Amino acid sequence: MKLVKVAVAALNQTPLDWDRNRSNIVRAIGAAREENVGILCLPELCITGYGCEDAFFSPGTRQTALEVLAEIVPETRGIVVTLGLPLEHSRGIFNTSALVADGRVLGFAAKRALAGDGIHYEPRWFKPWRAGHRARVRLLGEQVPLGDFVFEVGGVRMGFEICEDAWVSERPGIELARHAVEVILNPSASHFAFGKHAVRQRLVLEGSRAFGVAYLYANLLGNEAGRAIYDGDALIAQGGEVVAQARRFSFRDVELATATVDLALGSVARAAQSSYEPEAREDEPARIAHDFQYPSAAPAVASVPSEAWERSPRLKEEELVRALSLALFDYMRKSRTRGFVVSLSGGADSSLVACLIASMARLALGELGASGLADKLAYAPELASVKAERELVAHLLTTVYQSTRNSSETTRLAARGVAEAVGATHVELDVDPIVQAYVSKISSALGRELSFETDDVALQNVQARVRAPGVWLIANVRSALLVSTSNRSEAAVGYATMDGDTAGGLSPIAGVDKSFVRAVLRWLEREGPMGLGPIPALALVNAQAPTAELRPPGASQTDEADLMPYDLLDAIERAAIRDKRSPREIFGLIRAEFPNHDERALFDWLARFFRLFARNQWKRERYAPSFHVDDESLDPKTWYRFPILSGGFERELAELARELGLSGH
Repeated sequence: MKLVKVAVAALNQTPLDWDRNRSNIVRAIGAAREENVGILCLPELCITGYGCEDAFFSPGTRQTALEVLAEIVPETRGIVVTLGLPLEHSRGIFNTSALVADGRVLGFAAKRALAGDGIHYEPRWFKPWRAGHRARVRLLGEQVPLGDFVFEVGGVRMGFEICEDAWVSERPGIELARHAVEVILNPSASHFAFGKHAVRQRLVLEGSRAFGVAYLYANLLGNEAGRAIYDGDALIAQGGEVVAQARRFSFRDVELATATVDLALGSVARAAQSSYEPEAREDEPARIAHDFQYPSAAPAVASVPSEAWERSPRLKEEELVRALSLALFDYMRKSRTRGFVVSLSGGADSSLVACLIASMARLALGELGASGLADKLAYAPELASVKAERELVAHLLTTVYQSTRNSSETTRLAARGVAEAVGATHVELDVDPIVQAYVSKISSALGRELSFETDDVALQNVQARVRAPGVWLIANVRSALLVSTSNRSEAAVGYATMDGDTAGGLSPIAGVDKSFVRAVLRWLEREGPMGLGPIPALALVNAQAPTAELRPPGASQTDEADLMPYDLLDAIERAAIRDKRSPREIFGLIRAEFPNHDERALFDWLARFFRLFARNQWKRERYAPSFHVDDESLDPKTWYRFPILSGGFERELAELARELGLSGH
């Protein structure tokens, strides 16, 4: 047997927060040392934070990262640790991970495959390291190796795959296996998205099996830089099986997972593989050797705890609540605000946001306890004495129902019911006099009466906009974040009033489509997240057809009458944006999927979608920052770019109308 105790850590880092990042790293090293760990893998770019963006170009950022590295190195006595930071070489900037052992930097591995799709823009800042290239950089008064190396530390051979390196077909692990590597270290910054945990786990498991190694995969945790959420999915695998994993969506800054691995098992597995072709020639320049004595490790039975919610048949709903709760908590504390204000209309979207903020408070308090929560929110001393869930929610969540003459008693009662159920501080305001004052002034200025017959959209919009100053004022008075409540379906077609219902500094559910919003609310009403339970007060919200309530009650306004059925809208959006299909292709798909609607209606809705989508790109450019939860996003800053001015698909729609024999288009 060749027993070594290894560990991976999930860290909640913040870009350019040097002292806090250093503190989390040192805490992880200390916790690993207490567990008798010999090798510790930490996340990608953990010193600077992953999301520094154009600050990576700053020489000051890179210099400070090296200074912090020098501060951490003495903390590695008796342990092998990976530390991620940007490094300049030959006028290029590289995403690197230093291997540090027993107080000495042994060398740097540089990332080969840069993530340049979806929310990732690494090629903007970094250069890809060319396979097989090796160099030296001057650091701490000595020349340190940089490039593709096999590190042999205390008789254990190890090498790197840095995040995206493992997601490409020619992954470095193939070459490392030929050099008889026993441990592969993968420092990652892999963002959360629905279904991604399973994909990530398959990559790690397959790497451990195919390469005959102990595979150490570290990841970030929490809302690091504002939009991306990291679930802290840190894994240790050997022989195609997970032997340890960190807790996902933890509110703690450091989550450690450890396992004792028998590296001799990998040698047996490789020898038995008929496809394994070792590198028989010893390539000395590619190997860095260092004497090291690993702490003694006794055989251990692998224990991989998984929480009950991860086995739930409603995993997507569970993940949404836990991901957004953690993201909201981190956004609040890292922006040093003292809670949230929600304009609670009594409808689906604002009700979901209010429930998420309440879940955030309950989950954080449940995991951290009153003292741990007080430490996290030390900048807000008024929270230090809070020990009860409802008291905490009342401190952190203020909801505001703002009525006009077009608002109904149903939505007022629904809003009040949700606020009372979750424990929010609730305020009701009648803003109709302010609306009428604006209408009267503009009617006088224009010399005619404004009416819904001639000025429908304008009169709807002024109601939404009048609601913004009041909630902004409450948010400012409370030093809180005003959150907007638009969803992805509305963003696709611009069904929102700019500077009205879009007002806010954060838009938590802008990445979630309306169909899923409604499904989550029904689940919250009847079941709810494991450990938190249901919110029956949502029944009144779920019983309503979604409506903006901006036209007179006699108009019987509903969102779907204004737009189209939400399930159809979401199907068109996925086909158009995610799958990049043309109007003609999409029409064929929706005709088959929605046979209960005639061709004319389907075409009209399809044309409405494309025209509204093209016309409203400017709105999506102005939306408050949103959380990335689904790799089908419309966020122009992180996922889907589209011109503000365009032809609006008019040629494509006209051709389709002619093919269908539809007149008037």
